[in-house]
Amino acid sequence: MRVLVTGGAGFIGSNLVDALMEQGHQVTVVDDLSVGQRANIAHHLASERFRLVRGSILDRDVLEPLIRQCDLLFHLAAVVGVKYIVEDPRHGILVNVRGTENVLELAARHTVRTVIASSSEVYGKSTAVPLREENDRLLGPTTASRWSYAESKAIDEYIALAYAREGLPVTIVRYFNAYGPRLDPRGYGSVIARFITQATRGEPLTVYDDGEQTRCFTYVADTVQGTILAGTVEQAAGQVLNIGADREVSINELATLVKELAGSSSQITHVSSSTAFGPNFEETRRRVPDVARAREVLGFVARTPLEDGLQRTLDWFREHKPDDINTTERFS
Repeated sequence: MRVLVTGGAGFIGSNLVDALMEQGHQVTVVDDLSVGQRANIAHHLASERFRLVRGSILDRDVLEPLIRQCDLLFHLAAVVGVKYIVEDPRHGILVNVRGTENVLELAARHTVRTVIASSSEVYGKSTAVPLREENDRLLGPTTASRWSYAESKAIDEYIALAYAREGLPVTIVRYFNAYGPRLDPRGYGSVIARFITQATRGEPLTVYDDGEQTRCFTYVADTVQGTILAGTVEQAAGQVLNIGADREVSINELATLVKELAGSSSQITHVSSSTAFGPNFEETRRRVPDVARAREVLGFVARTPLEDGLQRTLDWFREHKPDDINTTERFS
């Protein structure tokens, strides 16, 4: 197939591109390279089946011919990462909502099978664990700009589902804390990338608040598998699907595990999230997906044990040595 991946030079996007190229598809990536990196997809540039277009999803003139010429569209381009959202919520809303609206409008015009990447953030502070796709959402006040990301992704979902009712074959996937090779600690890299970088340098592993908040971490190869299934299984059209692992781990446990795997002498320290992100920052205590629907509709199960995935990620970080990254900056 002719496949278009928006944000295909990013962390998840580039791993998705690898899998699509391995399957023999013709792949086009559109990415403005604001967070994504050319190095992530450089090994495909010489292939006749691959094309990189540097451009923004806000530019309809760039998007229109690319979407018109493709058979399958994976929309991953977005402003992601708590750091970016808190510091510039207006930009995040603009890109995430208007950009997705552009993608969906053009996909509908040309009737292109589409997968929209959403996030577990849409559940907000919901305590109805495990989180089912149909659960009520619970968000904080508008003065806590962190929730603007959850709202922008939810609006993306509303628009996608509206197009689905009009006949567009579109699927929404909600990612739960993907990690693995090509994580960027300055952006979507999140807590695992930060912990690995700190541990390999012998720096303190900084845990926010009491560290008893829990998450479920999904190795990127599993995330990619679920994403491709969402775009190729006919019954997935019109569905919202959690794509993630369901092993619940506290941030304290994660820090200890990373430290042990890295053989690091780093100390584990606790800092206030309000110190890192400002006084209006809010955190959610638990986030665990209900994965029954993805299993039933897609046959998807996240199979990579956390220890194995962390070791592979650690090996990648050691090989690439991201020494230019300042881990004292405010990462989520």
